[in-house]
Amino acid sequence: MLVVVQALSALPPVPPQNIHVNNWLLTWTPSSEEGDPTYTVQYSSFSSGVWTNVPSCVHMSSNSCNVTSTKAEGEHGCVMLRVQAERSGLTSTSVKACSRHGDSCTPDFSLTPRPGSLTVNLSSNHSLALEYAAHAKHRVYYGKEGEPLLLQEGQRYCVQVQYLYFRNPVGLATCTQCELIPESKKEGQTVIIAVVLIVVLLGLIPVVAYFLICKTERIKQWLRPPYQLPEDFFLEPFPEHHLSIFSSSPTEECCVISSISSQELSN
Repeated sequence: MLVVVQALSALPPVPPQNIHVNNWLLTWTPSSEEGDPTYTVQYSSFSSGVWTNVPSCVHMSSNSCNVTSTKAEGEHGCVMLRVQAERSGLTSTSVKACSRHGDSCTPDFSLTPRPGSLTVNLSSNHSLALEYAAHAKHRVYYGKEGEPLLLQEGQRYCVQVQYLYFRNPVGLATCTQCELIPESKKEGQTVIIAVVLIVVLLGLIPVVAYFLICKTERIKQWLRPPYQLPEDFFLEPFPEHHLSIFSSSPTEECCVISSISSQELSN
């Protein structure tokens, strides 16, 4: 048992999950594993890329932390946030946070699914757009759950949105939202027609087999052409060569007696 416990303690803790920000309150779901890990929150400005511990959120046993103090550390008041778990001197993989609601650092958006498309509805009424006009843009991430970027009907697709300033990301990306792409009516009609044709064919096969097997003679009679004789067949006499053929067979010989004498009779 001691060996098993030592082996488990040598493994890094499981990373936290469901990390999101709402009005600068960062929350996450702790792991259910044993060992009571602690958590540390870090921030980074989008220009530096250097991660720094949030002073009030180091080695915490709780699953939330107020990160309002980081607003003054980032450009435009926006920073990136991430959380990592710690236990016995080992740290887990850091997981970045996302924002569930739009604010000065995160765009607000909604989704409209249609057959073959998914529309992301964005608003230009935010502080970055008011201050920087056309230089403030949105970056939209499309992705099917667990697969590459392809929009297929009947599948769920996910979207993540982030602000851009001169093509540089600003603020937290939104939490991923997923929608089901509905199937078009045309494809539904095609499926119905195909099903009807299959049912009709399945119904015709036994009928055709019955007639082919049990009604063969009747089918032959239907297909046999009627006898037709010419109208003058019984009006014209047969030629002589036709009569000689019908009057005797080729194997018989006939003698015609023209007269009988009395001498022949007496003999």
